Amino acid sequence: MIPIGEKTEILIEALPYIRRYEGKTFVVKYGGAAMIDEELEETFAQDITLLAKVGIKVVIVHGGGNEVTEIAGRLGIPTTFIGGQRVTDGPMMEVVQMVLAGKTNKNIVARINRHHGNAVGLCGIDADLLRVKKYTADDLGFVGEITAVNTSFLQLLLGNGIVPVLAPVGVDAQGRPHNINADVAACEIAAALHAEKLVFLSDVKGVLAGGNLVKSMDRDEAKKLIDQSIIINGMIPKIRSAFTALDAGVNKVHLIDGREKHSLLLEIFTDEGIGTEVIRSSFLQEELA
Repeated sequence: MIPIGEKTEILIEALPYIRRYEGKTFVVKYGGAAMIDEELEETFAQDITLLAKVGIKVVIVHGGGNEVTEIAGRLGIPTTFIGGQRVTDGPMMEVVQMVLAGKTNKNIVARINRHHGNAVGLCGIDADLLRVKKYTADDLGFVGEITAVNTSFLQLLLGNGIVPVLAPVGVDAQGRPHNINADVAACEIAAALHAEKLVFLSDVKGVLAGGNLVKSMDRDEAKKLIDQSIIINGMIPKIRSAFTALDAGVNKVHLIDGREKHSLLLEIFTDEGIGTEVIRSSFLQEELA
């Protein structure tokens, strides 16, 4: 049991953050182990519900690629990746839509709503939420780049206390569904909404340098760590996407470990946090503090 005095300190520490973020918009990219471990799924649903109950407007964008691969395999549909992105032909697109916009999405919504979180499940096809054009850098089939976000509809939901849970499936001008990288979708949505925060839940603690967590990082620091091969592999596009979101008006981006129970609350409502925050520049952040 936590002593009463410590519980009080925790609540008091959270108070200024609750005041600061009431009425603000957060976009949360939900993925990794937090989506497949039942206990972590439960604590994530609790965290989202608490954020909503204290007046924070939350949009969730979720992944689910592992389950897409599993179901495709059961159906005899081969899985191929190019540059870390799934090749999505017609049959694979049907699986993506069925799994992400169906089973995965509704499971997340149901878990949040068991805690009275008032969530609704959608994908980018609904109300033209995510309009796309075909991704042309590689021949990936029905993979889309977002060209427009229906922010009016999202704001309507958020203004009525609803938590939108979005599957990363968009639609082109001809009404054809396209698969979208969930990290990219979260960045584009956060940018379009001018969100206060964009939070990535994944299976890493954040950015590590020499085994130590980098608590805060601006563009200059990120470039240095990339040049030194400290930031490598899949973290590089995530960091670049983070700065794209910041340039578009998002205030802060957070990279946190979804394997840690209640990681969202620990990052947002405590002084220390548990992950890496990405900011435009250290000087600007001091001015805004």
